[in-house]
Amino acid sequence: MEIGLSTASLFSKVKTEAAFEILNKLDISVCEVFLSTLSEYKDDFVDSLVQAKGNIRVHSTHALTNQFEPELFNPQERTRKDCEEIFLQVAKADKKLGASYYTFHGPGKFKRLPYIHNYEKLGTRVQELYETLLRVTEGKTQLSYENVHWTYFNEPDYFRNLKKYTEVKTCLDIKQAYLSGYDVYEYVDVMVDRLVTLHLCDYDENGKLAIPGKGTFDFVKLFKMLLDKGFSGAALIEVYANNYDTFNELRWSFDYLNECLYKAKNL
Repeated sequence: MEIGLSTASLFSKVKTEAAFEILNKLDISVCEVFLSTLSEYKDDFVDSLVQAKGNIRVHSTHALTNQFEPELFNPQERTRKDCEEIFLQVAKADKKLGASYYTFHGPGKFKRLPYIHNYEKLGTRVQELYETLLRVTEGKTQLSYENVHWTYFNEPDYFRNLKKYTEVKTCLDIKQAYLSGYDVYEYVDVMVDRLVTLHLCDYDENGKLAIPGKGTFDFVKLFKMLLDKGFSGAALIEVYANNYDTFNELRWSFDYLNECLYKAKNL
């Protein structure tokens, strides 16, 4: 397991092209790159990121998924194909950046109606996208499905039913589990055999989100459980810009999480 940072934590504080400069200053060597808009998926912009990243390892990428990912499941062919073109752009960016995974949100829940899922149909479509990503990246990048409170994957049973039909990997987001109203360990139970990425955030007794180490979440317990189950992926700080004031706080959180990881390894 390796501790790192998602550049989504820098969103609205610095532009994407400045993220690697911040990571270097913080001496953080593994990251998830958050591509925040359509122009950032294009070749020239991605090429500039490749030049800027230096020796920093890009574990994963994350697009601004509500721009196009829900429509990858649209039954209307024209809508779906337009969004497939965007998906292919992100896949090409993954290849250039050397990303091992693409963090994926999938369809969203945008209506106040009960959602009855056809898991075979959904899983088959996710598998198609998984295979497309592998093809475009020549086997270098795998799709990783993240739990998010406003998407289909906002409850553990969703993935328990879906995984029968796809090889897709998983990304566990602590804050999204909390916002969905489920204990994070319910998600661990169903995701751990596919788990490649952790998104780490903290929250206090009142539910206020915070950087890891400034809340009540027991990271030693989580790390110990995951290590015992063979998890060897990246554990990335992913917080909102209003959860901290200075970048030095992110470095403090990074050090705190490494201490938690050390303790977990020695329990």
